[in-house]
Amino acid sequence: MKCTRCRERAEINLRSHHAAFCKPCFILYFQRQIERTIAKEKMFTPGERILVAVSGGKDSLALWDVLIAQGYHTEGLYLDLGIGTYSSQSREKVERFAQSRTVPLRIVPLADQAVTVPTAAQFTRRVPCAACGTMKRHFFDQAALDGGFDVLATGHNLDDEAARLLGNVLHWQTEYLAREKPVLTPTHAKFVRKVRPLYRMSELETAVYAFFRGIDYIIEECPNSVGATQLFYKEILNQLEAKMPGTKLTFVQEFVRSVQPTFAAPDGSPPRECEVCGMPAFASVCSFCRLLHEVERKKLSALSTQQSVLPPEAEN
Repeated sequence: MKCTRCRERAEINLRSHHAAFCKPCFILYFQRQIERTIAKEKMFTPGERILVAVSGGKDSLALWDVLIAQGYHTEGLYLDLGIGTYSSQSREKVERFAQSRTVPLRIVPLADQAVTVPTAAQFTRRVPCAACGTMKRHFFDQAALDGGFDVLATGHNLDDEAARLLGNVLHWQTEYLAREKPVLTPTHAKFVRKVRPLYRMSELETAVYAFFRGIDYIIEECPNSVGATQLFYKEILNQLEAKMPGTKLTFVQEFVRSVQPTFAAPDGSPPRECEVCGMPAFASVCSFCRLLHEVERKKLSALSTQQSVLPPEAEN
């Protein structure tokens, strides 16, 4: 099989695009696709400051690598979620990446700032992924605001977008479908523009790019994601993609182009400011602060219960 671009021996075959590439041509193809997506969707300009949320996985590090190569003014943000060795290994990958490219990196340890994801899941009725999402959104917004950034970029790829879209369509989550687009404009002065430059690039493509570029990333999935509905949706979409290459891209692209504009923005007034942390919220207290309050309340309740069952001699 020959490279579609240069006719040398191809190393990767992209059935969804009816194309094959050698290593240098694939790297060029991948970077150009991101560049075109940024320009077409008007995500940001070379003069703007971009905060890149990185997890240590292939997608976010591949995105950061592309933006660095294209000369954008970027800074990385890593949230240490406190998920045992998974978090420590992820942090190591991100720190090594930033050092090798001499780019700034912000690290926010949740254990120092609030509570870790396992603790939040333990003391609330929320599944770990739900608690994680709430905390990520808060600290992403806070870091972008504190750092004076213009844009927050995340590494959501085509597979992520297609799985989330499928779930929202199956349950007709119209509020989420209204926000299902690659660029989210801020609804409050304390929010920044949020963009997903990889939304047209498959998980396979980002994995190949990371491999060809020698990016060292954590391969293991987050241990808290086991059994997540999102993974089930991805499995279904992978089966469709195997039978009909290009299904995922068509599904997401056509929704963004033809369907998403028909969904009106959610009704209601713009977000106010949380009475506790001061960040934007649609209630008097934001979901993040409500989560922290619930954890503290459950902690105190558990401690009180534990003390009440101790024998008298144990209390002395």
